[in-house]
Amino acid sequence: MYTVSFFGHRVVQRFDDADGAVYGLICALLREKERLDFLVGFGGDFNDIVSAAVRRAHKAVRDDTATLTLVLPYENAATRKDSNLLLQYYDAIEVDVPADTYFKAAYSVRNRRVIDRSDLCVFYVERESGGAYAALCYARKKGKEIINFAENMKRLQD
Repeated sequence: MYTVSFFGHRVVQRFDDADGAVYGLICALLREKERLDFLVGFGGDFNDIVSAAVRRAHKAVRDDTATLTLVLPYENAATRKDSNLLLQYYDAIEVDVPADTYFKAAYSVRNRRVIDRSDLCVFYVERESGGAYAALCYARKKGKEIINFAENMKRLQD
């Protein structure tokens, strides 16, 4: 299983460019890798871009051995109530943080745990602040294979 995780800022300025780049990467991975697990978060532009791109690529390329997994930092009333609805869109839902984790630290803990199990970490990080940036720094520290689409787009623009 080849595991790909995605992290990005809540607001993506170049939405269409990011969507095209993510979709292209996912299609390429579906063609190259035998079994894939795409790990995404919930809420925010980049998570929405990734989830929609995976679904489109499943239809265009293949969906037989690739899963889209929603990884949450904690369960809440909304996710419990809507879990059946969420499972119509995501192949699996995980809560990947120990129950005794303080809720303000839950996203950081979840991000580190997701990065630890990933073969490739894909980012859309434009600025050096926030949770997505902290996740990028952690992935670098762990020596993970990294793609940062925001950085790539900035280089192309310059």
